[in-house]
Amino acid sequence: MKKVLLIVARILGALLVLVLLAALCVFLMYRHRSSPSDVKQYATSNPFITGGTQISAHRAGGGIMPEETMMALKNCTQDVDFTIDVFEFDLHMTRDGVLVLLHDDELDRTSDSIAVFGREHVRAEEMTYEELRRLNMGAQFVTDSGERPYAGLSGDEVPDDLRIVSLADALDYLEGIRSYYYIIEIKNGGELGCRGVDQLYRELKERGLLDRAVFGTFHGEVSDYKDETYPDLARGAYAREVVDFYLAAVTGRKDYNPPFTVLQLPFNLGRSSYYLNLGTARIINYAHAHNLAVQFWTVNNEEDMAYLLSISADCIMSDYPDRLYRVKMGAVSD
Repeated sequence: MKKVLLIVARILGALLVLVLLAALCVFLMYRHRSSPSDVKQYATSNPFITGGTQISAHRAGGGIMPEETMMALKNCTQDVDFTIDVFEFDLHMTRDGVLVLLHDDELDRTSDSIAVFGREHVRAEEMTYEELRRLNMGAQFVTDSGERPYAGLSGDEVPDDLRIVSLADALDYLEGIRSYYYIIEIKNGGELGCRGVDQLYRELKERGLLDRAVFGTFHGEVSDYKDETYPDLARGAYAREVVDFYLAAVTGRKDYNPPFTVLQLPFNLGRSSYYLNLGTARIINYAHAHNLAVQFWTVNNEEDMAYLLSISADCIMSDYPDRLYRVKMGAVSD
């Protein structure tokens, strides 16, 4: 009996050592930071590889102003202390077929929807555009100092630039300032998401923006519809494709042929990216060798910003583009 227990104890001990070693390897892999000298240069025809790191306002700079509002768009274009290259925002379709800037499937987190409509969990597709324009889209916004400057506004008190904004109005405003790049995600899935792609494509083509816009979705069926119907609209990889790319990159596959134009990758987001270190020179080199641009989200930590700048990320998306701009300018001056 003692021999059996000893054997079991040794097996369990060996398994524990293997688990600890595996955990250590994962930790070291995740925490690995590449040297800038490891980044290689490749000839590329990808318009989203510009030779520098573009600054993107994630959710139109939602850490500074209420996200995805005209107020946020104006802040990014009018603040003299920073400039950006790329606007990132999300779209939902309304009941009457208007694409509006909105991240969540429901309106509760960012607006006074519960007070206005008298119930929780209202979705954009349940309401017309004019009905949604009654909302204060800054009602839940909290500054870094804990203040809620727009919480008390309702009805006629809500300024126009805090009401929900349509894609058409957002592009009218931004393209009237200068030529920006865009990262635009359709949040709806299924038939509604495909209708959103139709409308987005028309807007971009009519404005001559197809070479400056990247389409994204988390819905495979919407991505497939885009590929079949509008192959000239650049798109980012969705989750399964990111994993396929990562495995190809770490194994150095020679026959890898990406079905997308841009990699939009999470960086240092904790549990959601713990097992895949996507911010390395190996990843960027493999992407560029395959004519893929690499864009990282959502990077709000200054050390992470500086690191990704050092290894020539093509674009960094941040809720705080002002902070990213300062870090980039500091790196340039150094």
